[in-house]
Amino acid sequence: MRAMVLEQPGSVLRLAELPLPECGPGSILLRVGACGVCRTDLHIVDGELAEPRLPLIPGHEIVGIVAARGTQVQRFNIGQRLGVPWLGHSCGHCRYCTSGRENLCDDARFTGYTLNGGYAEYAVADADYCFPLPGGYSDAEAAPLLCAGLIGYRALVAAGDAENIGIYGFGAAAHIVTQVARWQGRRVFAFTRPGDLAGQRFAGELGAAWSGDSTAAPPGRMDAAIVFAPVGALVPEALRRTAKGGTVVCAGIHMSDIPGFPYSILWGERTVRSIANLTRRDGEEFLEIAPKAGIRTEIEKFRLEEANQALARLRSGQIRGAAVLVIE
Repeated sequence: MRAMVLEQPGSVLRLAELPLPECGPGSILLRVGACGVCRTDLHIVDGELAEPRLPLIPGHEIVGIVAARGTQVQRFNIGQRLGVPWLGHSCGHCRYCTSGRENLCDDARFTGYTLNGGYAEYAVADADYCFPLPGGYSDAEAAPLLCAGLIGYRALVAAGDAENIGIYGFGAAAHIVTQVARWQGRRVFAFTRPGDLAGQRFAGELGAAWSGDSTAAPPGRMDAAIVFAPVGALVPEALRRTAKGGTVVCAGIHMSDIPGFPYSILWGERTVRSIANLTRRDGEEFLEIAPKAGIRTEIEKFRLEEANQALARLRSGQIRGAAVLVIE
């Protein structure tokens, strides 16, 4: 099979011909139709996340068709379309797993990071960590739901019942979360990179009540804010705009250092919290909600061998919505 391989962090991906992977007893082999290009992939390629499996096939927003099943797999049928998310395995017996917090498992494994991912024609995944996908989405349209959608949904739940919610960093996750929030009847304030007028127009098209630069003041206090941008300086900025009792959710897996800030902007029972990974329950809930809420993904398609180009455009903020590799 063809695959894009990371040999060392900080290097470009290499197109390689590799043997078809074999699935173990509890695994499935998927013929990949599409794989999203996520900012987490960028952090891995750029060396901002430590200790990836090397050499590595990145990609954790995988949509594919079951091509083979391990001997212990009964859940899925050959030819069935499935999605594979970031969380690829957890131990199932630690205190986190047994309390519904498998996303915090110390022995967890992650697709496209510690397990080979979907920048390839075929991928192997643990059958217990795959999701049937709703109809009405092409493979490319469904791919961003599997991380941008799932992590965004978990972040939105963590924001509580906020009526006015700010979103910092208007990329793949934000464009999906905005649609969910609007469907739930919330007002969205969208914050983009300074000068990103196209991003601000995009947010308005998706129903944001207001959009502006990341340092601008929205037209009212926010009840909560979600920070998708990996910029630590945005955390105190969001706190300053958040009402008493509000929550600032840090939704990325990597962020630059948060600068010191005065206690006065945290006081008033404001909360700063992070989101780590996802649970299978998140996936089940969100993938049921997505078609009901009429979620549509804005995508820019790339061929498998154009993965480096897709990453470069993502790095420079030139992707509207989400980048997706289409495997043909």
